[in-house]
Amino acid sequence: MNLRPERDADWWEVEALFDLCFAPGREALSSYRLRDGVPPVAPLCLVARDGDGILGGAIRGWPVRVGTARAILLGPVAVHPTRQGEGLGGWLIRAQVAEAARQGWDRVMLVGDAPYYARFGFAPLPGVRMPPPTNPDRVLGLALTPGAWDGVSGAVTRADHRGD
Repeated sequence: MNLRPERDADWWEVEALFDLCFAPGREALSSYRLRDGVPPVAPLCLVARDGDGILGGAIRGWPVRVGTARAILLGPVAVHPTRQGEGLGGWLIRAQVAEAARQGWDRVMLVGDAPYYARFGFAPLPGVRMPPPTNPDRVLGLALTPGAWDGVSGAVTRADHRGD
């Protein structure tokens, strides 16, 4: 598999993969309200293709604010059903987190299953509130710099492309 930044020409294929991997109405989720009208952070949007150019997985990242702090909202991340179980999802997550650190971001968050994302260092963020109806136990964060989540709390809101 080859990993590279998503290009404009990948958009329709990535959207089709997200549609395939997630329930109908995925764009009605609270996380999509934070993405609406805000461009993703381009260097954090990655695609994985095999040697024949077939899309195996994709991940995107969006700027958000948590109170006054900026963060990356990881996701969506999806792996084509024919490629699941190969570690591709983990590769995409690790690559995005590493790139976010290189880009100068201090913190990453997501909404997901704590037991799965704990392997990547994500932990619950009890003081962080996603728009309803998000289950607060599924709001997770990862500090890219030591202590980056210390004292950070409040509502998660939309941000511009720099996280401002």
